[in-house]
Amino acid sequence: MPPGPFVERSIKRRGEGSVALLNGVVSARYNGRIANRSLPHREGLVAAVSPPDSPSASAFRAYLELIRLPNVFTAMADVTMGFLFTRAAFAPSDGWVFGLLLAASSALYMSGMVLNDVFDFEADRRERPERPLPSGRIALGFARWLGWELLLVGAGMAWLASFAAGDSRPGMVGTLLVGCIVAYDAGMKRTAAGPLFMGACRTLNVLLGMSTVAGPWRDEHWLVAAAIGTYIAGVTWLARTEARTSKRGHLAGATVVIVLGIGLLSLLPHVAERVVPRLEREPGRWWVLMAALGALIGFRCLRAVVEPIPDRVQTAVKQCILSLVILDAAACFVTAGIAKAVLVLAFLAPTVLLGRWIDST
Repeated sequence: MPPGPFVERSIKRRGEGSVALLNGVVSARYNGRIANRSLPHREGLVAAVSPPDSPSASAFRAYLELIRLPNVFTAMADVTMGFLFTRAAFAPSDGWVFGLLLAASSALYMSGMVLNDVFDFEADRRERPERPLPSGRIALGFARWLGWELLLVGAGMAWLASFAAGDSRPGMVGTLLVGCIVAYDAGMKRTAAGPLFMGACRTLNVLLGMSTVAGPWRDEHWLVAAAIGTYIAGVTWLARTEARTSKRGHLAGATVVIVLGIGLLSLLPHVAERVVPRLEREPGRWWVLMAALGALIGFRCLRAVVEPIPDRVQTAVKQCILSLVILDAAACFVTAGIAKAVLVLAFLAPTVLLGRWIDST
């Protein structure tokens, strides 16, 4: 049976479409372009030649930005330093406890970052529209659920560490850390006490790593935790207005607090009950190291003071966060030696490498 008129018209349209597509490709190649603007099927042709990023890969990256993945390793460095700081040797039985403390710290840090963006949603729509939540890459409701779930997981891991170590301090410190995270994100960060609360979070994170030490915490433990907390309080103050032009006085005050934290840490060899033999023989090495770190970090902050534009301030904040890992390694070196200090310093590698791909502020 011969084809009807409808079939003939369909075949004709397909033939015309094929000829048009062929002409378009020839025209594009003749003019030195893959996709000519007049090509009716250019979307399909461009996709075939140069496929866009996978939606799943884009969504995965959005979640990594939401939790500030590069900075998670700085929290892990705090706990690792604290754990190694309190031990002359790493026993095989310590592995489970250390792993639980590391998981607790990581989950609590990620929850803090997620809830920070949840509570800052409206402000970020104005100042940081490229972030995952205001840009619509991640739903606000799901982020809210994720933040609270990570908070519960972190607290649970801390109490599991208490059970494994037979010591209530990991769970108690983890619970206090939960309270500080929620208080900071929910409203304290908008007050003058905001940097103090963030500093308290880092102090507790260091103490979480030290929470299974035999016996009570000693002066050296409190000093290290307070020094790191003071340093981060200054960094938080520095970053408070990083999305817009900052005030020089504000940045100068934050720089003073940052240097004060480094100064507190420099007192560690005089407070610690156990110091590595090298520092006992050559204490000048420690002072040179701390002076160099203080000068380098202070110089980066002063550049932001001189030119308080967002790009300069954000760069200073990122560099201060990276330097935190170096400070952790330095503190570990005083009592645990160079080998364990290098283990802490290893967290700098993923922080730097991932920071080139994922925004950490």
